[in-house]
This record gives sequence, structure tokens and C-alpha cells, in this order.
Amino acid sequence: MNRLPAADWTQREDLAALVAALGAENLRWVGGAVRDTLLGHPVKDIDAATTLRPEQVVDLCAAAGIRTVPTGIAHGTVTAILPGGNVEVTTLRRDVSTDGRRATVAFADDWREDAARRDFTINALYADPATLEIFDFFGGQADLAARRVRFIGDARQRIAEDHLRILRYFRFQARFGGMLDGEAEAACADLANTLKGLSRERVAMELLSLLALPDPASTVERMQRLGVLPVVLPEADASALAALVAHEQRLGAAPHALRRMAALLPRDAALAEKVAARLKLSAAQKKHLALCAGREESDAANPRALAYRIGPDAARDRVLLAGGDPAVLDGWTIPELPLKGGEIVARGVGAGPEVARLLRAVEARWMAEGFPGRARVEEILAEELAR
Repeated sequence: MNRLPAADWTQREDLAALVAALGAENLRWVGGAVRDTLLGHPVKDIDAATTLRPEQVVDLCAAAGIRTVPTGIAHGTVTAILPGGNVEVTTLRRDVSTDGRRATVAFADDWREDAARRDFTINALYADPATLEIFDFFGGQADLAARRVRFIGDARQRIAEDHLRILRYFRFQARFGGMLDGEAEAACADLANTLKGLSRERVAMELLSLLALPDPASTVERMQRLGVLPVVLPEADASALAALVAHEQRLGAAPHALRRMAALLPRDAALAEKVAARLKLSAAQKKHLALCAGREESDAANPRALAYRIGPDAARDRVLLAGGDPAVLDGWTIPELPLKGGEIVARGVGAGPEVARLLRAVEARWMAEGFPGRARVEEILAEELAR
């Protein structure tokens, strides 16, 4: 029997309680948890498929003292709230109709039929919760071994059902792939324009998830070459991303999706703000992207001065984008200029624009000199007053 290797999550007592409540014969683990366990990767989220209807799942869980949330009950999904991590339990389904953005589904009781409506073969793997027997209807294990991301059935049909699968294909290819699938690549290229009909939030989520992977550079370059990237991010130029990723890896810097998106964009903060607004990024994401896109070639020359001006997080990213090392910021606390406008007035300067000008002049020299202490600041002020 082909079995799922034992993993920590398969030994969880709260999962055993869920299985006991719903019945092992009615339930199978599915998708990412099965795939990642086979690859030896850490498992974050656990999903289950069931022949039970959503209302049955709710009732049986309640009888066992397991709280549930009807997160997507119209589409058959109930979330079981468990101490070790929540589990989405979804009734077997088949598509009744699709329009590329949303699907109308009907509940089913055939495991293969449920598998057939999923996107990629590597995501259509099921495991029996009692025996850990693997059910693989479309060659997903062989594709995992070959590091190939392959659509189930006809690639164009799968994309027609949900246009976001184009971006999901490239994200999964960047994460798991090695061998390229010609049919998938051709279908994504031919149907790239269908991405225009998707919500910007869904597109942004996929783009950021892709860019957060360890090394998405070659995938992003291929997306540009195939005409996919210009549809979702027409301002992008993929050529700078590979150099940034290589630089990050040399320094051991963790991936950062917005830093990498900034690398794809021109050095134009205003343009980055427009991109962020179009993708409906959060206010914090919009600000960070604009700060990164406002980068300059000189950013690596004085990382601490840059951090003083724009904050440490944006400064780290801009130093990396400039090819520098932000290690000098580690453990460093941004200081406060040890000089107030009132002190300048006390030196005989009339309150007004001249005080502000002197403050700026002293601050600029203080930053350039590496933030010296109070005594040196007083010397700088005296020199500026003497001018």
C-alpha cells in the first residue's frame, strides 16, 4: 500500500478527535499537507475533504465538543477550530458552471470527481486519516518526483474555469518546479489576457506570494517573456530581480515581496504609489513600496543616515536594492538630534525661517558625520552661525 510518511501533524490528538467525530471512512486529508509531507517540507495548513454535507460536519463536530465556523458553507467549507491549528473541512464537489472568476458547485460523493476539479496534479493527492494510504488519481506523485507542475486534464479548460490559475501555476512552478510543462506554459501565454477580469486583490495576493518565495527570478522573467507579467504589472522589468535575489542570498537576507516588487519597477515613487493603489495594497504596503521605489544609487553609502530619514525597514530594503549591506543597522537605534530651535533663538537668531534653515544644515552635517554627540553638534552650530 502506498502510504503517507508519518509526520508530526499526523500524530496530533486534536486531529484524531476530529477524525473520530466525523468518521475516518468519511474523511481524507487533501492538498498541501499531503503534498508537502511527501516532499519532506514543513506543513502549515491542513485541509480535509469529506463525503459529509456541511450541516452534518457542523452537527457532528458540535456533538464532539469541536467548535466550527461556516467560513464558506455555501461552497461546502466548514472550519474546525482546533488547539493545534484550524482545519478546513470541505464537502466533495463538482463544478456546475464557471466563468473564470467564480464557480457554481454541487456537492458530490465521488472522490475522483472531486479531484478532477482541482488545479494541479500535485494538489489532488488525498490520504486516508486512519491508514495514511495515498489516493492519487492523476499522477501527482510522479509529477512531484519529476518536479513538474501540471494541470489536471486540459490546461486551457482548467484556466477557463479560474483565470487566477495562471498566476498560481507560476507560483507553484517557482516553489516546486524544475521540469517545465509545455502545455501549461503555452496555455498560460495564450490566455494571459483573461487575468484582466480578476479582482486586483486576488492578483496582488498571488504576485506577493510569488515574490516572497526564495528565488522567483527565473519564473518572473519567464512570465515577462510569455506575456503574463505585462498583463498584471505592465510597469515591470524583470531584468533587475535576479541580481537582487543573488545579492540577498549572498548576505543571507530574508526574501521580502515588496522589496522585490520595487526592483521590478522604475525608480519612481509616484508610479509605485499608483501601482499600489491599482493592486489595492494596504496603506502600509503602499508607503513601503513607494519608499523603496524612490531608491537612489547612493543609498548604500550611508545606511544609517538613510534609516534616519525614511525609517529602518525601508532603509534596509533600499540598501539591498542598491547592492549594499545593511548590517550596520543591526541593533542600531535611530538617535534624536540633540538640538532644538529654541537653542538657536537663544544664540541671537530671530525666530522664523532662518532657525529652520540652520536646524536643517546642522542635521545634515550631523548625519554625514555619523551622528556625533552633543559637543560636536554645538561645534557644528557655531560653525554654521559663523557663516
